[in-house]
Amino acid sequence: MSTQPSKQLDTFPNPAPERDYEIRFDCPEFTCLCPKTGQPDFATIRIRYVPNERCVELKSLKLYLWSYRDLGAFHEAVTNKILSDLVAATAPRRMTVEGDFWVRGGIKTVVEVSYP
Repeated sequence: MSTQPSKQLDTFPNPAPERDYEIRFDCPEFTCLCPKTGQPDFATIRIRYVPNERCVELKSLKLYLWSYRDLGAFHEAVTNKILSDLVAATAPRRMTVEGDFWVRGGIKTVVEVSYP
């Protein structure tokens, strides 16, 4: 079992593909680096989705989010990338990813992206 950061998102079959239901994840320990200063940025990543045929496996999601810890990325870019990667892995009926970033320089940033 891996305990290292990973960009691989594992999935499993949706146990109820005939039904619309929402899955929600709150990931309050997300970190990445500011690409301008190299300082850490902290956020809560919130993921909401209605699965189609596949669901994302939680440990792989944790390791995937952990992989951003040493990556320089603007808030807008990282939130959009997380959505794109999750959509590619799961092909959901719909999905929203919210990056709720801590105050930096007196400004709080919240980025919300949706599919479709």
